[in-house]
Amino acid sequence: MRRASRGSDAVNQRMKPANPRTRLYVVLLMLGLASSALVVRAVDLQVVRKDFYQEQGDARYLRDIDIPVSRGTIFDRNGEPLAVSTPVESIWANPMELLEHADRISELANAAGLDEESLKQRLIERSDKEFYYIKRHLNPDDAQAILKLNIPGVSSQREFRRYYPSGEVIAHVLGYTNIDDHGQEGLELAFDHWLAGEKGIKRVIRDRLGHEVENVELVREAQPGRDLTVSIDRRIQYLAYRELKAALQEHHASSGSMVILDVPTGEILAMVNQPSFNPNARSNVDPAYRRNRAVTDVVEPGSTMKAFTISAALESGKWKPHTPVDTSPGTYTLYGHTISDVHNKGLIDVTGVITYSSNVGAAKIAQTMTRDHMYDVFHRFGFGEATGCGFPGESPGYLPIAKNWGPVEQATIAYGYGVSVTPLQLAQGYAALANGGRLRSPTFVKGAQNPDRAVIDPQIAASLRTMLETVIVPPGGGIKAAIRNYLVAGKTGTSRTAIGGGYQKKYISLFAGMVPASNPRLVGVVVIHDPQGAFYGALVSAPVFGKVMQEAVRLLDVPPDNVQNWYTAAPENAHTVRTTRQAPDGATEESNYEEEVPE
Repeated sequence: MRRASRGSDAVNQRMKPANPRTRLYVVLLMLGLASSALVVRAVDLQVVRKDFYQEQGDARYLRDIDIPVSRGTIFDRNGEPLAVSTPVESIWANPMELLEHADRISELANAAGLDEESLKQRLIERSDKEFYYIKRHLNPDDAQAILKLNIPGVSSQREFRRYYPSGEVIAHVLGYTNIDDHGQEGLELAFDHWLAGEKGIKRVIRDRLGHEVENVELVREAQPGRDLTVSIDRRIQYLAYRELKAALQEHHASSGSMVILDVPTGEILAMVNQPSFNPNARSNVDPAYRRNRAVTDVVEPGSTMKAFTISAALESGKWKPHTPVDTSPGTYTLYGHTISDVHNKGLIDVTGVITYSSNVGAAKIAQTMTRDHMYDVFHRFGFGEATGCGFPGESPGYLPIAKNWGPVEQATIAYGYGVSVTPLQLAQGYAALANGGRLRSPTFVKGAQNPDRAVIDPQIAASLRTMLETVIVPPGGGIKAAIRNYLVAGKTGTSRTAIGGGYQKKYISLFAGMVPASNPRLVGVVVIHDPQGAFYGALVSAPVFGKVMQEAVRLLDVPPDNVQNWYTAAPENAHTVRTTRQAPDGATEESNYEEEVPE
């Protein structure tokens, strides 16, 4: 019995309830620990790691958004727009959110004109990103139609797209911008900082769907792009483009360029190249078509260089315009190298070397001068260095240093071989002759500060202009450059296309001239590559000059000289045409379309 009683007491003792005070202490201890943990956590969040968590929160809700700005407009000298920016919409998506609604991807692809599988794959590849362009530069109506589908994660963004109203007519000068509206070539690249402005930045709060719900602050104010007024005259540009293109088609030539300068200011009124491209639809365009050949490509100038050789001769004091030069028997052998004229010109004067374009005469005159003097004159006229027009990728041409000239090299350089120039360099040199011997760097900006500098005596420049006038009347070869009621001065040229170690049986036709010769306002240079059939500059390039300048002087209201001009009609594909005209004094003059091209 006692044993049973002791067992019962043990059981009762085990079942005896715990002390309430103990329980209270335990509960209080647990609450204290929990409170302490919360306090520690709060201090950690609010004090120790406040910046970190603030940044994390902001990253999920605050966004810095670009404020797009319109690129500045490019105007021609008369205020006509040449390049404008139009507002467009670009559709973008949050890849992660859109992939959560993968069933809507096909709907989006159809609306945007994209391949569904390709779009889905790109979204998967960018699933860790929050931004991906679906399609850019849509017109606002098309973008709105996509947004109305209410596809999760899809939004739009305002951007600007560049538009060129004149298309390929002025493409090489302006260049173009990329899809982000940054200049890539031409004046768009040269003046990119001026035109582009600076995007603004605003800080906004976005909801989980990416919609802006609140503007927080303006981080940086937008600076719109500034407008640019260039020197180009769109009317003259179109004339040059039209006539150059027509000449290439007529003569089945491969390419060509034309440059027109305003003599008093050095401003470039027109610069065209063929073939061209449309900057509004530049995809799949051959890169060669985008090259501004008038600035980047060089040619051997042929007989157009004789004007500068004679300038050096007159400056040397050894020659005058009427000093005789014996070119008989039509050839001149120098250290085993034979220089020839197409026909024996016999005894002519220095002016006749220009009029008849005698290689023999130019070579013999060159041999009387020092190579250093010839080099100095050529270099003063800007050959061998960039013009300073600021066009991206401009070539400096090639003028070998004087110490590398042997007697043969000096002779051939005198008539335009062994030296290379760009069409713009050649125009700059002729503009210096037209401007009284003062050279002014060409510019693409209307009203730019563009000081000139003296490169040759004004009397020598005036003498050269008078000599060059003889090329445009019988018996000169540049009659097709004549302009009714205006005196024209200029020089034809024909050279061969150079290749490594020699020349191809391909020709380059050139003409450089000024109008009116009595008080020059315009200088123009025409270069046409690889014409078929007739290839002389007198027959291929001179007519382009005449047709363009005839209209240009009218558009610019240049006062006429009111002189009687000579006009001749040359049979197509004729290399040599001789016609007889009655001169004012009753004398008979002979027109010669030939140009000397060395073998």
